[in-house]
Amino acid sequence: MESQIKTLKSKKKIAKKIKQWKLKKHTTEGEGSSKISSRLYEKEIAELQLELVKMQYWVKFTGARIVIIFEGRDAAGKGGTIKRIAEPLNPRGCRIVALGTPSDREKTQWYFQRYVAHLPAAGEIVLFDRSWYNRAGVESVMGFCTEEQYQHFMQDCPEFERMLVREGIILLKYWFSVSDDEQERRFQSRTTDPARRWKLSPMDLESRDRWVEYSKAKDVMFAHTNIPEAPWFTVEADDKKRARLNCVYHILSKIPYVDMTPEPLELSPRKSGDSYVRPPRNEQFFVPQIY
Repeated sequence: MESQIKTLKSKKKIAKKIKQWKLKKHTTEGEGSSKISSRLYEKEIAELQLELVKMQYWVKFTGARIVIIFEGRDAAGKGGTIKRIAEPLNPRGCRIVALGTPSDREKTQWYFQRYVAHLPAAGEIVLFDRSWYNRAGVESVMGFCTEEQYQHFMQDCPEFERMLVREGIILLKYWFSVSDDEQERRFQSRTTDPARRWKLSPMDLESRDRWVEYSKAKDVMFAHTNIPEAPWFTVEADDKKRARLNCVYHILSKIPYVDMTPEPLELSPRKSGDSYVRPPRNEQFFVPQIY
């Protein structure tokens, strides 16, 4: 009971702060251009990450299984949000799944088969950086699947997700929405930034010319798969920092975790090793101390 009260207070504290933020639109790519100052952002993300750690303790203790799907436009900020979520968590209990192009063998399997292999066991969290919804988006728009395969997906997907929820898996689905102007701004910044240029794939460049087609595909996808058991949640992502904070807070609000953080440990004095003689330092190779 005491841990539940502590968790409730933490959630209310975070909620109160989020309500105090003045939401203002802006359309710039740089991290430092957000209406939220860097100092405030770092403070708030640190508090949210602490709550994520508490949530993972609860997941491990209760054997809960969590699947979080991140979809959206190219350059919408999905990857950055996923990194901030996974950053403080134990990687043994939190996995990021970002599958590439299916192999020739996988193309002959049931469509959902290769995704099922990555679903969580008890006490695990799985973050899908794109997911089975590739078929409703890029595969459909780019002609990588047949019309029959597309229609089968639209019919099967809601039933597949209902099966996951009935099995007891907590399934959350997020769509990162970014405006046409902001996406173009981010694409342009990647052409001049060597650290981000790898993000500009041929598929990304092709998507620039198919904005309307992708919009139509997303609307149809929502119409078929926005089910009560697993609804879509849209994240306004023109402001990257705000999008990350809002998304992480929402995830925490949708999972009924309680604070199960272990009490601080009292370590006993370290045992003496006086009888052990270490080898000479000149027999070892050291990394040069450049910094």
